[in-house]
This record gives sequence, structure tokens and C-alpha cells, in this order.
Amino acid sequence: MTQQQVQQVVAVLGRGVVDPDEPVVSADDLGFTRGDGVFDATRVVIDGSGRRVDNLEAHLARFARSIHLLEGAVPDLDGWRALIEQAVAACPFSGEITLKIMWTRGRESTVTQPLGVLTLTPMTAAAIAQRAGVRVAALQRGLASDAFTDVPWLLGGAKTLSYAVNVAAKREAARRGADDVLFVSSDGYCLEGPTSALVAAFGRRLVATPRGATGILASITQEIAFDAARAAGWDTSDELLRPDQLFEADGAWLLSSVRGAAPILELDRRPLAQNAALTSQIVAWTGF
Repeated sequence: MTQQQVQQVVAVLGRGVVDPDEPVVSADDLGFTRGDGVFDATRVVIDGSGRRVDNLEAHLARFARSIHLLEGAVPDLDGWRALIEQAVAACPFSGEITLKIMWTRGRESTVTQPLGVLTLTPMTAAAIAQRAGVRVAALQRGLASDAFTDVPWLLGGAKTLSYAVNVAAKREAARRGADDVLFVSSDGYCLEGPTSALVAAFGRRLVATPRGATGILASITQEIAFDAARAAGWDTSDELLRPDQLFEADGAWLLSSVRGAAPILELDRRPLAQNAALTSQIVAWTGF
């Protein structure tokens, strides 16, 4: 196989690496028909120094938590580790690659085991270029900042396959001439991006959106950055911020496990403060 022939690696739990053109999901799979499943994603780097999966154990732990929130059986993480190792070893292309692991409850019409699938896909040049900065549109999420309090059936904090709203928000951002989205609660607070966490700097203090009642996903990249910042003597906190407060910040970023740290250049066409040295520090703290 050559990089020109294969643009994705596909592997199935219990089967191993399969031909990327081979069907692996049944038409009545509950992940396909109901979105009843979860996923997680991180970056793989393949270069002259070797093959590296970023923060694999943290992503597997979050993956297992998401499955638990959907009341799925405890996943075979050793099986997932072996499958990921096999797929990465078989990957025919190099550079920066997105690893996505997916779990669904299985077929609706018959009693089956859950389905586990992973893909390895080269990152696009456009995604990598966004590390230089993104223009962001603030969009209503339609829920209050405390909407997930004591309502576990809303699956707050689970990284589910039900991403239609997130994809629709990205399309709306494009219509507005923006690259990405910052979701805002119905009571006027910043939440997160469709695939990223918000971090803002005020002096030597980094602020992120609190989890729990907001229902936002725990961001591994944000947690890594905050751990490194505290080790460097910075303060960190989880606080609800209003969009206007971002214009008072020394900088704001959208952090994700694949793209890394993307400075927010504009919010609703208004420029935010930029500090190249501070952005470089955030990038270093995230491990990118």
C-alpha cells in the first residue's frame, strides 16, 4: 500500500486492520440509526523519530467514561490498546494524523456485541493552518449554563456520536465568514467550541469554562495546559465568562487534541488581543 492508494486506515475491534473500503457497520447499527455511541480522538505523529500517539491513556480513560455515561459495558481497554498499536504500525503515511476511536451499542435488530472501530486519517493542511489563528462566531447553544444539573439523561460530559448540531454550527460559522464557533449559553455565558475548549488569559491566570452543570466535555488538552501552567507558577481557574470579557483578556484560544491551540483572532468580527509570546507558551504547555 502507498500513501497515494490509501488515505485512511480502518480497524475493527476483534478483527484487526481491514481494507478501508470494506463495510464495517450494519444498516441497523444503533450508532448509525440513533447516534447511540461515543468516540474520542487524538493526534498521532509519524516521522523520522518514530510513531507517537498523544496522551493515549487519558483519551482511553475519557472514552471509557463516555461509554459509562451511556450505560455501556466496561470496555476492553487492553483490546483497544492492541488495536491502536496494530493500526498505527500498519499506517502507510507519515506526518500528523487523526486517530478516532468509536463505540456503538451494536445492531438494533439482533442481540450483538457493541461495535468498536477506529480510523487513522491524515490531518488536512487547512486544519494545521488554523494553529496560526481562527476567526470565531459566537452562536447560541439554546441551553442555560446550568442546564445539565441533576439531569444525567442529557449525557453532559459524554463525547457522543450525535454531532449533527456541532456540524451545523460549523456551517453557520462559515456562512458568517468565520472559521470556528464559540457556543454561548442562553443566559449569556461562554461554553466551548464544537470540537474544542475555550481558554482565556488574564495576566498570569488562565481561565476555562467549568464542567458539570454546563455539560461541556472535559478537555484533555486544556487540563494538560493547566497542569503545566501551574507548574510554571501561573494561577488557573474554572469560571463562567461572558463573551464581552474575552475582549478584556490578554488572549483567548480554542484548544483541542488534534489541532492543538488556536488563538482566537476575532470574535464576531471584533479583534481580540494577540500576544505571540503568550501563544507560544500555551502551545508549549499543550505539547504541540
